[in-house]
Parts: sequence; structure tokens; C-alpha cells
Amino acid sequence: MTTVRRTSTHLADGRELIYFDDSEPYVSGGATRRLDDPRPLAPRFAPDTVGPEMRRDPLTGEWIPMATHRQNRTFLPPADANPLAPAKPGAAYSDGEIPDTDYDVVVFENRFPSLVRVPDQPDDVTHVDGEEIWQVRPAAGRCEVICFSPDPTQSLRDVSVRRMRTIIEAWADRTAALSRLPGVEQVFCFENRGEAIGVTLHHPHGQIYAYPYLTPRTATMLERAREHRAATGRNLLADVMEAERRSGRRIVAESEHWLAYVPAAARWPVEVHVAPKDTSRPIPDLASLTDAERDDLAPLYLEILARCDRFFPAPDGTPAKLPYIAGWHQAPVTEGRDDLRLHLELVSIQRGPGRLKFLAGSESGMGAWISDTVPEKIADRFREVASPTWTDTTGAGTTGGDR
Repeated sequence: MTTVRRTSTHLADGRELIYFDDSEPYVSGGATRRLDDPRPLAPRFAPDTVGPEMRRDPLTGEWIPMATHRQNRTFLPPADANPLAPAKPGAAYSDGEIPDTDYDVVVFENRFPSLVRVPDQPDDVTHVDGEEIWQVRPAAGRCEVICFSPDPTQSLRDVSVRRMRTIIEAWADRTAALSRLPGVEQVFCFENRGEAIGVTLHHPHGQIYAYPYLTPRTATMLERAREHRAATGRNLLADVMEAERRSGRRIVAESEHWLAYVPAAARWPVEVHVAPKDTSRPIPDLASLTDAERDDLAPLYLEILARCDRFFPAPDGTPAKLPYIAGWHQAPVTEGRDDLRLHLELVSIQRGPGRLKFLAGSESGMGAWISDTVPEKIADRFREVASPTWTDTTGAGTTGGDR
């Protein structure tokens, strides 16, 4: 297990920042990261501050946050203006978010959040134009940024197993802390990678959202899980994973505590799920993982990311960065804790070298998905690009055996 030291401070405008250190002299307390932020930033909340709102679509029941201030957020800045890079040594200050000149892993509140709770602003439901059919309320959640590395040229797949373990610890820490905030119903840790996905900062980082409502995908999964439990008495996600284990056809990697597989009804041209194997106890979120499960996850996660970059190689055969979204699906904070299980879903819109899958009429207009491939082919490719040194705990080696 990696020992991690957690150190919290606040930025000049009042936002919280937390260092997660696994290297010396910081992890032992022999030194401390810089805690003051010398930037001349105005306080985040003034007496007349109004936070973002969200409106409920009466046709679907979904809450839609509307954060107009995000229109002016940082967009693909030059390397010397990267706000996620460490501070420049010797500079009085720079308009970056991390005060220290180095860090291991750092988490801070987003400067341009979609969700934020404004102090003393009541979380009341009102109505647009006085019409009761259009409900509106403050988008009173929280958005955080997690920086995986101080090196802007890296990707998450480039970090060490030790650093990946620290990132997992940070995810678990923030899941637990954000779940305790008033009004938060769900916590989502995720990473967007690649301009094709919509990334606006070229730096290895992810985000953590604390939603003040149940997201549509989770609500749907929870409904299906409850139907399954009523019919069988069992957990739906556990049964899905066990079915994948029995089939074996779409398993792409396995460790002592984790199973990686392409789901039988995969939608995306590249898709893989990662789930904890222990079904003897509820595992609703990252904070519920044991130390052994967190330790075991780190090398498996990095192996999956490495395979992603070999999925569609460059013309010269070298790895090409796959644009992807990787998100940890966790049970809601207050309901469904025994019905939904923690699992990762990593998906990509890339369907071939230089080709993207666009969500056109059927997908965008009707939410009716049409896949351009079959899950078995996706799984075959994931096994083909396994690292030469990777060996499953099943003894199947790098090829997936006879699956």
C-alpha cells in the first residue's frame, strides 16, 4: 500500500486545494508544499453572488444545469500559460491554480464550475416565467479538478503504479468527502482525454462532480437494478459481471480483485468496463474499496490505458493517443447503496484510424443507439494489444486464452 499524505489549503479566492503526496520529503512530513496563493484574485463569493441554476425538463424529468460563466473559461492555452502546471520557480506568482513548483497529485475546486453552492443562497424550487411546469433551482453541487501529474507532456497512462495508487486514494478520499456535503446525491470521478472529446487543457487531469440530483443514467440503472432484485433477489451489476466471467468471451484482463470486460451490449466502438470481483459484500463506491483492492487496481488500470493507445496505432505502428471518457459509476449517496455497484466505464468515439463516430439522427434525436461493431471484436482487439509482460491471475497470459 502506498502511504499518502493529504494537505489542505485554500486558494486566493477561497477555493479549496488539496495536495496528495506519496514522495519524500513530503509524505513523511519532512517538508510541506506551498500553501499560500499570492495571486490578487477577488473573493469567490460577494454578497450579491448568484450561482448557476438548473432547470427541469418537463418532458423527461431531467435537471439541466445552465452555467453561462463557463463560456469564458480557459480554452487550449499555450504551454507557458497552462493553469494546471506547477508554479514557475522564482516567479512572484503566475495565474496557475497550483501554488507550489511541484506536486504529486493535487485536487482543487474548479474555477469555472457547472455546479457550485453559494453561501446563504436558498436551495428552493421556483419557476421560469411564473409557469409551474418549468421548475428551476440552484445548481448547488461542487466541481473539482484532479491533476494526475505535474508534467503537461504526460498522459495518465504514463504515471507509475505508485502514482496511480495515489490517484485512486485521492478519488476515494474525495468521494467520501463530497458525499457528506449537504444536498449532494451522487459523486462522479471521470477523465476526458483528447480534443475530439472536448478537452480544453492539454494536461493530464480529470474531474470530480458532486451532483445535487440523480443523473439520468444512474436513475435508469437504479430502476433496472431494483426490477432485477425484485425478480431474482440478486444484484444486477454483480450478476452481469458473473455472467461475463462464465462466458469469458469478452474478458480482456483480470487481476486478483478486478475484472475488465467488454459488455455484451457495448455501444461505443471502443468500450471496456472494470468491476470489483468480490460479490460477497456491497461495494457502492470508491471509498468502500479495501486497501488490497486499491493496490490491485493501480496496475490493471494502467494496463487498460496502455492498450487503449495501441488500439488504433499510428501509420508507423507506434501507439496513438485514443480519445476517451473514463468514468467511475458509483451508487447514489442516499439511495440504492445495495442495488448499484461501483464500476468503471471507459469509452471512445474513435471507430478507426482518423475516423470518429458521430452521434447523429438516431442516437442524438431518439437516444436509440446503433453500434458500428460488435463487442466480441472489441474484446479481441483489446487482447491483441495486451502488454507483453501482462499476465492475468487466471493464468491466461496476454492473449485471453481460448476465449
